[in-house]
Amino acid sequence: MNTVLKINLNHKSYLRNPEETALGKKIIAESIRLIDYLGFEEFTFKKLAQEINSTEASVYRYFENKHKLLIYLVSYYWVWLDYQISFQTNNILDPAQRLGIIIRILTEASLDNLQTTYIDEAALHRIVIADAAKAYLTKGVDEDNKAQFFQEYKTLCRKIATVLLEIAPDYPYPHTLISTIMEATHQQTYFVQHLPALTDIKSGENVTVKVADFLKHLVFAAIAAYKI
Repeated sequence: MNTVLKINLNHKSYLRNPEETALGKKIIAESIRLIDYLGFEEFTFKKLAQEINSTEASVYRYFENKHKLLIYLVSYYWVWLDYQISFQTNNILDPAQRLGIIIRILTEASLDNLQTTYIDEAALHRIVIADAAKAYLTKGVDEDNKAQFFQEYKTLCRKIATVLLEIAPDYPYPHTLISTIMEATHQQTYFVQHLPALTDIKSGENVTVKVADFLKHLVFAAIAAYKI
């Protein structure tokens, strides 16, 4: 049976929770489709309102601006991955096995999941690859950070770093390594598609498997010297 992941963000990137109304869900679903098609720069609330047969004012009742909407979408992405990681590693006792599964899940985020009924995870993943950095590479990043707009990203990074420390308790750079891996997952996928000279993974190969193999090698080689 299909289930819908209900987001419970710790901040207020939204003015009204879009998951609570049919219009809100429509705004999120169509935003993902439109940003994926147009790109974030060309996306506007006016264009969104036209696509959902509503008004700009109705969109602004949910989000103050498109930057806040992007933060919401990226936060959804990290919460969704956190949910998948918790679900798929719940009964795995071996931390090395858990970490391997986590890395696989990070690379498989480009695959649409039938557990959600109105979110296109494949399109959302493309948005995260292209635009997630725009959520925090801004002049207002410190203010946004104080408002805990990046809490979901940091929570997932800390959660994975904790698993790493179960394997190598003395490893001195757990969060540094994991945040690098989280970003590299997106970068390598993007390079395969658009800048192939920057990666050894070819577009004709099983990209998710190859990226996961590379990241597993990177992580386990990095912590090998500190493993007890």
